[in-house]
Amino acid sequence: MNFMKRDRATLETFLPSLDARLTAIPLAEIEQPGNPGLAILRELEGTALLVPAEHGGKGATALEAIRIHRAVGSRSPSLAIAMTMHNFSVATLVEYLFYGNYTVELLQQIAGGQLLVASGFAEGRAGTSILDPTMKATPQPGGGYRINGSKKPCSLSNSMHILTASVAVPGTNGGPSRRAVAVVPADAEGLTRKPFWNSFVLRGAESEEVSLTDVLIGDEQLFFPEVEESLDAVEAGGFLWFELLVSASYLGVASALTERVLAGGRGEIGERVALAIEVEAAMSALEGVARAMLTGERGEDILVQSLFVRFAVQQAIERVSARAVELLGGMAFIKSPDVSYLFAASRALAFHPPSRTSVGPAIEGYLMGKPMQVA
Repeated sequence: MNFMKRDRATLETFLPSLDARLTAIPLAEIEQPGNPGLAILRELEGTALLVPAEHGGKGATALEAIRIHRAVGSRSPSLAIAMTMHNFSVATLVEYLFYGNYTVELLQQIAGGQLLVASGFAEGRAGTSILDPTMKATPQPGGGYRINGSKKPCSLSNSMHILTASVAVPGTNGGPSRRAVAVVPADAEGLTRKPFWNSFVLRGAESEEVSLTDVLIGDEQLFFPEVEESLDAVEAGGFLWFELLVSASYLGVASALTERVLAGGRGEIGERVALAIEVEAAMSALEGVARAMLTGERGEDILVQSLFVRFAVQQAIERVSARAVELLGGMAFIKSPDVSYLFAASRALAFHPPSRTSVGPAIEGYLMGKPMQVA
């Protein structure tokens, strides 16, 4: 089948055999906690996907990465989401390389040790900005910082080797706090995990609560942005990567349903082709942003463009998944737990920040000529 041929070929180039090995595992098994997906990923050196080649990684571009995420999402939604959080965290560390060699050693350790990195960056909470950290890093008299707070949900909570977290550092002389990125070993004293994820969907992503209580880190484990803005360049770059990777991952889930329609010859030809057209158009939109990144484009213009594309992809997924399930028929929905599972999993993109409601005023303001303010 030529459907998703390019995406799976890219996956095979960077992570040979992953597609075949995931296909051989029943969906119900690969989506459970403790599934072998993450172990296989590490075996294939997949944690180094976005680490630059000069630092020991595979050096995948944004375009290659979204194709890989779509392909993985079509086989295991949970693994695609876990990879999203890891790769987004690694990509944020790579963004620091635009300003110096701050994170080179860490990136080399991730690639060399096949370390999994969990994302403790801020999620949307009612009444707050998604840029507001949920953790605080307090400077200590003898040097270093003491971190307190929690992240919930936090994917890769059980398998992570490193937690990267956005933290608020109190300002000096009563000044405003500064945002920073803390790098915390997963076995640090004071780091604990608590059950949080109660849904049957995406349980394999290990999205539980991670709490930090008086966790001590050294000065070298905290990274400040070069410029203090509402959304600095590193944060904007990481945000951009997240929107692309998470959108491609869920588009892979909708693609899995579309593939079942095509393979089964369900519905009329026009209906089947219409599903493929919408899925491929959504992927082309993501690829357009990824190609712009390849030319070095950064900043608020491409960030807003990524949000336009993310929400367009989200709407396409909603339409395609609903129509695909309808074409597959009631008996497929009733008798095949895979169909109902993929349908439920495809809806979760809407729950990742920012929501259309929260970011709407910022987008409208940008369109009217104001600076982009991510809420």
